[in-house]
Amino acid sequence: MVVTRFAPSPTGYLHIGGLRTALFSYLWAKQNNGRFVLRIEDTDKKRNSQEATDAILKAFQWLGLKHDGEITYQSQRDEIYAKYIKQLLEQDKAYKCYMTKEELTELRETQMANKERTMYNGKYRDFDGVAPEGIEPVIRIKAPLSGEILVRDGVKGDVSFQAQDILDDFVIARSDGAPTYNFVVAIDDYLMGINEVIRGDDHLSNTPKQIVIYEALGFEIPKFYHVPMIHNSKGKKLSKRDGATDVMAYKEMGYKPEALLNFLVRLGWSHGDQEIFNMAEMQELFNPKDINKSASIYNTEKLDWLNAHYIKNSSNNELAELLTDYDLVLTSHDKKEILLDAIKDRAKNLQEMADMAKEILSTPTSYDKKAVKKAFKDESIPILNTFGAKLSNSESCHLPTDYHSLMQEVVDEMKIGFGKIGMPLRVALLGKMTGPGIDVVMAVIGKDETMQRIANAIAANS
Repeated sequence: MVVTRFAPSPTGYLHIGGLRTALFSYLWAKQNNGRFVLRIEDTDKKRNSQEATDAILKAFQWLGLKHDGEITYQSQRDEIYAKYIKQLLEQDKAYKCYMTKEELTELRETQMANKERTMYNGKYRDFDGVAPEGIEPVIRIKAPLSGEILVRDGVKGDVSFQAQDILDDFVIARSDGAPTYNFVVAIDDYLMGINEVIRGDDHLSNTPKQIVIYEALGFEIPKFYHVPMIHNSKGKKLSKRDGATDVMAYKEMGYKPEALLNFLVRLGWSHGDQEIFNMAEMQELFNPKDINKSASIYNTEKLDWLNAHYIKNSSNNELAELLTDYDLVLTSHDKKEILLDAIKDRAKNLQEMADMAKEILSTPTSYDKKAVKKAFKDESIPILNTFGAKLSNSESCHLPTDYHSLMQEVVDEMKIGFGKIGMPLRVALLGKMTGPGIDVVMAVIGKDETMQRIANAIAANS
């Protein structure tokens, strides 16, 4: 069984790169009828935030990425880590190091002055003397001093590290007994049955150290897939301006979760020329071995295009429910279908959709000066008055086609072009020259509101 995991640290928001890693891990587990587990790596008690943990869980809920089983919190597993520290000490695979911070600083300064690589010199590796008094030791693992550490990576291929170039006897427990990152990751991945690890390639340098821990404890080493980073259009690390922001900010901006997931799965992975993937297709087709070896480029226009696609293909009932999060209540509006059909093809996101709907439903309080100058000519007021009178006498205006027919009557009777009535009527209804069809607008707001807006515009622009 394939078991994958996502293991965020609750020291900040869940960003887009972390979400992509979670998605890849989720899809690979589900395709193989395996398990996708969630582990909160909260051993850094000074930087951990319950708010950050809650935000991570909220993002998973919004996106529909359901983890299997209970969430594992590293902060609740100190006894487990202590057990394995003790085991390594007893097996002479780790040792207590009494070197002080001052000694380490002096050692590093000397190495730098000699243009040597800064590393621990193994002073206490085989120490059998009397321990210095008053010093709480750290615990260091006995790492190999020579040879090769081979990382078999499903994305990058085999990556070889020379032990003497990258390793020293690294710390696995601090002087206060707190275990270090690489140690707890290796312990937890093994105990949780994680056999395939998909993570960002910024973790590649950690992998040899974790392999040393696996081998010291006799644990089976999982398969690794190190995913290249996401870059901006200039090939640099994403900034907040580019999109490296809290995942929940995408909800606030009006993105649908399926659009965001579709966008992310295509950042570094592809299946032919296909661009649109629903969740079932992602689970069926995704394979981490097909992840690109080079960095992906974040493209806002692509995300907007995908989001517009998912909005257009959403039912109006679903959209009405979603729009309540943007201060727009349409669920019981009698012209909900007409309104949403008119604007969902025009919006890139739900926030835009809500703004468009509010513009239609709200009586204009001002009028765009350029629009007024262009639309309100000498004959505009008589045209609007004629249309208003016809509308007042009509008892059958309910649908856009009804309002369009009434406009056509005015055009025919007054022998004018359609623009002569269309432009001033649009400004009267919306206060500007842009927006959906004015017959649709009138059908949505109704006869009485249409007449009132016409009267207001005439009074304001006569």
